[in-house]
Amino acid sequence: MKKRQLIVGLVVLVALAALAVWGRNRIHFDFGLFRRQLAVADWSRIGIGVACIYFAYVLRAVRWALFLRPNKKVPALSLLGTQVMGFTAVALIGRVADPVRPYLVARKTQLPLSSQLAVYVVERLFDAGSMALMFSSAILLTAWFGAPGAMPHPELVKKAGEWGMLLTIAGALFLVLVRLAGEMVATMLEGIFGVFSSKLGHAVGHKIRTFRMGLDTMRTLGDFGVAAALSLGMWVLIAASYLETARAFVASPELATMTPAKCVLLMVVSGATSVIQLPVIGWFTQIGLVAAALSSFFNVTPEAATACAATLLLVTFLSIVPVGLVWAQVDHVSLRKVAVESEHAEEALEATEASE
Repeated sequence: MKKRQLIVGLVVLVALAALAVWGRNRIHFDFGLFRRQLAVADWSRIGIGVACIYFAYVLRAVRWALFLRPNKKVPALSLLGTQVMGFTAVALIGRVADPVRPYLVARKTQLPLSSQLAVYVVERLFDAGSMALMFSSAILLTAWFGAPGAMPHPELVKKAGEWGMLLTIAGALFLVLVRLAGEMVATMLEGIFGVFSSKLGHAVGHKIRTFRMGLDTMRTLGDFGVAAALSLGMWVLIAASYLETARAFVASPELATMTPAKCVLLMVVSGATSVIQLPVIGWFTQIGLVAAALSSFFNVTPEAATACAATLLLVTFLSIVPVGLVWAQVDHVSLRKVAVESEHAEEALEATEASE
């Protein structure tokens, strides 16, 4: 995994260097204007954005505690530290540290790692579903009832919203199907994908069974409703953070008048750029891609777009790092050591399940 991450990092670094050389004489960038954008920004709005992100972590911890309830009841906020430290590890080490959160929860609650990896899968699916629902609803409502020109490339964006809504509905139906007949679905997909590769078939079957195990944490429709409400509430807070941070750049009319619908579109772009998060290098990749989206979609000047993109990364992704580092010191947790341990534990678990 580390070798693969190093190779990807080098490829991204070379690509960024090539892009910088290509754009050096083609794109005029005024660093003085970039600094002025930051200097006149409304930092009280940025502070509100940070507060929204912090409260979103609280909801994330409450949701994980809800998922644990069938196996072990824990205080709602007792898992806040595991969430904060886990995301701090991802910010500093990269996506390779994703298993840190389930690993820390398993260690804290004395529950099997397999059960917490299953919770992690369900958590990610709730996040994806909430984001897809928000995106589709915002886009379609704006397309149907908004003023002309309310969204960039309206026809393309509307089509994306329609497809997003269809995928959201399809995902909900698939979730119900797996909840009711998970083993049958896993066996069927394992056979279908196994035609192309037995390893791929086993991997797909394993993921479905893990997902099914995670869904066992929701025994009633009420549990599902509470989890969905927590997920939507968390993503509304994250959207509010994006909106407040963008509107903080008062020197840019396009950013200062950012609408919630446009903000949701920006969130989707930002989320897509963070799927492959590399340590440090990934920060600059994300800033560049989000700034490019702001410039191309919303006609924001390169200087304001870059200032906003950098601040969004700081607010929505890196603002938790100081808290996470302090929390790790208090709990005597080495994030780098835990990242390695969680990766090895996950690999050992997968190897054990594959041999059964």
